[in-house]
Amino acid sequence: MVTQVHDMRCRSCGAAADIGQTKCRFCNQPVLISTFTSVHAMPMPMINQYAATYREALQGEPNAKDLNNGIAMCYLKLKLYDKALGAFEKAIEAHFDNSETFFYAAICLLGGKKAFLAQRVTIDKIEEYLNAALAIEPRGIYHYFLAYIKYDYFERKFFNTSPTYQEALGAANSAGLSPLDVEQLYEILGVSRPETL
Repeated sequence: MVTQVHDMRCRSCGAAADIGQTKCRFCNQPVLISTFTSVHAMPMPMINQYAATYREALQGEPNAKDLNNGIAMCYLKLKLYDKALGAFEKAIEAHFDNSETFFYAAICLLGGKKAFLAQRVTIDKIEEYLNAALAIEPRGIYHYFLAYIKYDYFERKFFNTSPTYQEALGAANSAGLSPLDVEQLYEILGVSRPETL
């Protein structure tokens, strides 16, 4: 398999960069976005610049996991959930052992709406992605997102489910869930926190 090298530039200072760099050697800004934290506080025009750079680079290498993951993070921040989901799914195909990619793909499936409003097929896919993330790395935030799904969809509709939202919440707390994790999850989801959780 031939891998192309793309001429990328730092979106902040314009210095030459390559896909393997996480930060620019000159201005220390991210070259390749690998986590949502990288784009969380970034201004929208800069996120659009990163997305444009990634779109261009993906034309030559459409299955590049790091590029797909990076553009997906940009799209998620821009609330372009369908585009973000497509890019996360391509990243999953190329690199199926990254728990965060499954987690963020699950977030995209809700499309900025409460779980209560989702169709069952969507909830099933969210659970599939969360279970994959948990199998790779059992983080508190993944358990908590599962607890939210179990509460807002299953409990509110009086459906039986296993584990229950209380069990998933207990697993989240045992895995080291922090209040900041909870706050950031609801911010990314774009929904308000249920009083029960």
